[in-house]
Amino acid sequence: MRAQEILKEIEIQAEKESLPIIGPEKGKVLAEMVRKHKPQRILEIGTLVGYSAILLAENLPESGEIITLEISQPSFEIAKENIKKSGLENKIKIIFGSALQIIPTLDGEFDFVFIDAEKKEYLQYLQAVEPKLSRHAVVVADNVGKFNEKMQDFLDYIRNSGKFKSRTIDFGYDAIEVSERKIKTPFKEQFFG
Repeated sequence: MRAQEILKEIEIQAEKESLPIIGPEKGKVLAEMVRKHKPQRILEIGTLVGYSAILLAENLPESGEIITLEISQPSFEIAKENIKKSGLENKIKIIFGSALQIIPTLDGEFDFVFIDAEKKEYLQYLQAVEPKLSRHAVVVADNVGKFNEKMQDFLDYIRNSGKFKSRTIDFGYDAIEVSERKIKTPFKEQFFG
């Protein structure tokens, strides 16, 4: 079964069981971002049942890969099954465990990070992955409309630290924060490079 069919199936299941997947509307924006930025490596924090991992993988360049982290054993098992059915398991590596423990052990850089896990820990996730962000990395955070009071420290940091150029995309019922890493150009290079 291919990716589109699986995504549809998950949407129907999410509707019935009130699963907090990103859904088709926000998902469309996420897919467009991946197509625009063409990341080679994505880190997803919070897999749930694999909806966004499949969506991201489907829009990745051929050589791209996703590492997705999930702390709930039942969700991890369902996600593994959905990813297998989508035929994209060659692009998606799912790891079971706590993101805050796993992130420091991951090798290499990430060009794109999607955060959709424990809302109060968004800032901790970001700070754990920050040393591993590539030069022009993009960080996308879900639920910044619905749960903004739980992640105020994250929003303050990503909007005001000077390290990111950040904007909010409002969907009415919720919002996502899209933050592009800002690279400070050395003075000489700026004028003479």
